[in-house]
Amino acid sequence: MAVTINYEQIRITELDSYLFGQGTHYEIYNKMGAHIAKKDGKPGVYFAVWAPHAVNVSVIGEFNDWDETKDKMKRGEPLGIYTCFVPEAKKGDLYKFCIETQAGEKIYKADPFANYAELRPGTASRITDISNLNWSDSKWMTAREKWDNKEEPVSIYEVHMGSWMRHPGREDEGFYTYREFAEAITKYVKEMGYTHVELMGIAEHPFDGSWGYQVTGYYAPTARYGTPEDFAYMVNYLHKNNIGVILDWVPAHFPKDAHGLADFDGTPTFEYPDPRKGEHPDWGTKVFNYEKPEVSNFLLANALFWVEHYHVDGLRVDAVASMLYLDYGREDGQWIPNKFGGNENLEAIAFFKHLNSVVCGRNKGVMMIAEESTAWPKVTGSPEDDGLGFTLKWNMGWMHDFTEYMKLDPYFRKNAHHMMTFSMEYAYSENYILVLSHDEVVHLKCSMLGKMPGDRESKFANLKLAYAYMCGHPGKKLLFMGQDFGQFIEWDEKKQLDWMLLSYDKHRELQGYVKDLNHFYRDTPALWQVDYSWEGFQWIVPDDSKQSVVAFLRKDANGKQILVVCNFNPVLREGYALGAPVAGTYKEVLNSDDEAFGGSGAVHNKSVRTHKKPMHGFEQSITITLPPMSTLYFEVPTKRTRKAADPAKTVKKTAAKKTAAKTTKTAKAEPAVKEEKPKKTSTRKVKAEAEPAPEKAPAKRGRKPKAEAAAAPEAAPAKRGRKPKAEPAEAAPAAAEKPARKPRAKKAAKTEE
Repeated sequence: MAVTINYEQIRITELDSYLFGQGTHYEIYNKMGAHIAKKDGKPGVYFAVWAPHAVNVSVIGEFNDWDETKDKMKRGEPLGIYTCFVPEAKKGDLYKFCIETQAGEKIYKADPFANYAELRPGTASRITDISNLNWSDSKWMTAREKWDNKEEPVSIYEVHMGSWMRHPGREDEGFYTYREFAEAITKYVKEMGYTHVELMGIAEHPFDGSWGYQVTGYYAPTARYGTPEDFAYMVNYLHKNNIGVILDWVPAHFPKDAHGLADFDGTPTFEYPDPRKGEHPDWGTKVFNYEKPEVSNFLLANALFWVEHYHVDGLRVDAVASMLYLDYGREDGQWIPNKFGGNENLEAIAFFKHLNSVVCGRNKGVMMIAEESTAWPKVTGSPEDDGLGFTLKWNMGWMHDFTEYMKLDPYFRKNAHHMMTFSMEYAYSENYILVLSHDEVVHLKCSMLGKMPGDRESKFANLKLAYAYMCGHPGKKLLFMGQDFGQFIEWDEKKQLDWMLLSYDKHRELQGYVKDLNHFYRDTPALWQVDYSWEGFQWIVPDDSKQSVVAFLRKDANGKQILVVCNFNPVLREGYALGAPVAGTYKEVLNSDDEAFGGSGAVHNKSVRTHKKPMHGFEQSITITLPPMSTLYFEVPTKRTRKAADPAKTVKKTAAKKTAAKTTKTAKAEPAVKEEKPKKTSTRKVKAEAEPAPEKAPAKRGRKPKAEAAAAPEAAPAKRGRKPKAEPAEAAPAAAEKPARKPRAKKAAKTEE
């Protein structure tokens, strides 16, 4: 391949050093590392590495037989950036930096800015050229600039590439390459209806068991699955099929591996020097020193590298809480307070504000997602308003309450009803994603299906009910691989998912259910268009704890609504009455107990007409049947609006009124009174409120709740038992008017801690 880049284009200049020293060289990756170029007409490779406390540095590799004396690097001041040009070096060669420390030792380090690495267990970097990647996703990239994630459907499929699917019968691990994975995952995701793929463990890492969260090569897609060109092909392929790509990104910490960033030049270069601030006791890793401009620049440029150079659509920032709190995972005496005596890491806060402002400012439509597990305020708030500037935040509090509730035997759920409603107390304090991630299906937590109580049938019914509740709840969505077809065992990164389960009806039916649920979600703006405002949600029944039933509305920007009703008990609820926002016919559009999804299929509410009995703050109500352990979605009829008056007709009516007025002047008083009486007696409101026919009133009252007026005597006891349960739900209007209490961030702290 012809070399087109000139040495003068990539060499470190005085301006480069200045910007890097200020922490604002957003494309420093184009200068640091190893870059193929021409110098004086000869091809070769330009090397640059930051080692401020090194005595000497040389580059060693296959091109010089790993001889430390051949290619000495020149130190550049004032930052201590070492550079050299090696004509013998070429694409594909392995290399490292030999660093002589102030203690007189020689250490051998991989390139922090390397774009490719040796396959583990090897630890060297590999020369490559990513300056001319082939892209054909311009349509996607142009559309992304106008994309507003808050008002679009986001349904993320979280995937670990190495254990999603493997080639059987091979001597090696049988990993899919980036190219093979691109085609397989695209087919699956499109069929299942997800909008994005979130990839775990893409940046180079030495230990498979870390799942990619202990990184040594921040600028290199892992060699486990192929080359950088292969990785770019995968992103491009997904984009051409209208699938977004999100990467897990780890700016919180890094491992102590000898070839990595730890004590890079013999001193704490990338990490804080004091172990009380520079190490995580629980994880055995080093913490980045965000106070150093060069370190924050290394990370900030890395985020931009993935987004701008590899066209990635979002970064899920791992372990944000560990960065924000100086005492995270530490006992008293193991941490250092900030200059104000607090436990907040002031440099990390400044880093996040800078990071999100630059990444989102330069790349409209890109998502910066925080995995933040506490009630830190304004994580998704604007930096100008003292927020951290993230686009979205994982809702860890909802995830905890939701999974703990669903694990309960249904008999005990009445005592934990608040766990399914409390999330709405703080739902709009941040821009949340509802997540059922890999963290929830490992370390003896069980798979999602395994968490569910009861026998096999009950487990599937519970899970379908839960997924539909999650789909209806405000917030974007994320589901970890395998949980959409009912993986029984916990996730194990050492082997592929149990795809053979799809040969069993129940698992295949669950997969079909999640597929239909995803497509319904994408096709229904009421479920995603107004995710972050009370205008998109309204409680109807938040407090029916005795029967473990909740009901609420989701609304789109045009006023179209979906009614969601969940029955968290294995009890058939016949004649369940609840308020209805609009008069008319309600159509059942999804039933988690449908026979097609492996349910009983015994109950389907056909067209449900409203009654004129007020309930739950509405002027009318509906009576439905709830299958055991189920979620139902109803399409709410469109509210009728009066047509605009025709000006011509208005003129005619006005003229007619004037004529009538003249006539009444000459008429007698008694006929005028007779004309007014019918108007008073025909007023519909009065009839609805005054119940004019006493003998009919009991029939009307008895029909609505279907509790005391049942036609069949044997059904009456069940209905009487439900009547007092339905009536307390009339307290719901107070809950429905909670916009004044929106944030309630302090209460959220209790949930998320």
